[in-house]
Amino acid sequence: MAVTRYLTLTLLLVLPGLAKAVVLPDERADLMYHRYDGGGVTVDGPSVLVRKNFKESVSISGNYYVDNITSASIDVLATGASEYTEERTEYSLGGEYLYGKSLFSAGATYSDESDYEASTFALGVSQDFFGDLTTVSFGYALGQDDVFQNGNDDFAGEVDRHSFRIGLSQILTPKLIADFNYELITDEGYLNNPYRSYRYVSDPLDPAAGYTFATEVYPETRTSDAASLQFRYRLPWHAAVGGSYRYFTDDWGIDAHTTQLSYTHVLFDNWTIDLKYRWYSQGNADFYQDLFLFPSQDDKDYRARDKELSEFSDQTLSFYVNYEHPLNWRFGYKAGLTLQYDRISFDYDNFTDLTDEPTVPGEESLYSFDADVIKLLITLWY
Repeated sequence: MAVTRYLTLTLLLVLPGLAKAVVLPDERADLMYHRYDGGGVTVDGPSVLVRKNFKESVSISGNYYVDNITSASIDVLATGASEYTEERTEYSLGGEYLYGKSLFSAGATYSDESDYEASTFALGVSQDFFGDLTTVSFGYALGQDDVFQNGNDDFAGEVDRHSFRIGLSQILTPKLIADFNYELITDEGYLNNPYRSYRYVSDPLDPAAGYTFATEVYPETRTSDAASLQFRYRLPWHAAVGGSYRYFTDDWGIDAHTTQLSYTHVLFDNWTIDLKYRWYSQGNADFYQDLFLFPSQDDKDYRARDKELSEFSDQTLSFYVNYEHPLNWRFGYKAGLTLQYDRISFDYDNFTDLTDEPTVPGEESLYSFDADVIKLLITLWY
């Protein structure tokens, strides 16, 4: 379960045409290959999406997505475990119904791997106002997950997730558009990883005696809020610039900030390039420590050493190039090819590299690593 929630990222290029009226999505078929490589973890696989519209008011889509995971991450190496491989498969079915200036949507997603099953059901509605200059959207999603542990048939956990979302998109001028989004998420159930451990000093009176591992202890509830603001501005030379800021906070004590800048340029009518820079930083959870002085005393004495709950930052440089070519085919009027490359650098402020072997625990060097993400997308519009 070390990589159960690898993000399923969809390539979406925002072109300089900034109008955002409520309409049905285009009919299309996508074939994508994705690969993530960093921190001792490799994730790759294909994705296939097909969308079909009916009577100019209904759109149906289906998606199949695969993650082939090979992991020898720092968490695996630190506890002496060996590299492992697994496969995660995901199936999604969605639909939209256009009625006047309203768009209603519903969808379901199911993913499965050896020790984790996740089901998500989502509903949404978008409505245009004021001559299609303003779009308001609402959404709700219910997630129901089952957690298992390989090699332990007696272990089973459940997670229930509720997500509420509201969005506002406003065309401010013929060249400027702004988006505001707010999301509230509540999680309840088994929220930690049954394989992950925290560490504590074996003998507080003798730090050189080393440390001992124990299974992490998490709260059974989590509530988080996230708000974001995005601007996009069309430039006179077939280009657009964008900027966004997102703030996240939860009742585990984590506060996070995300800032992104982008530049999109259309070349020779058929080519589009997109450059992005993203900066993310967060503080650690209240119950996170790299090294504890003593073990957890009871099930309310929470302990975590998950690096995703530590204080860290990452920076991402992204490059997209897209080519679209008109067709005169019976089964398609346009084809597109998109290549995306991301370079991500992670720097942890209070999570150490346990592959170091200092004399005294806690004096290990801070952990950092780089990751490469590649996506290749082939699209046929019909």
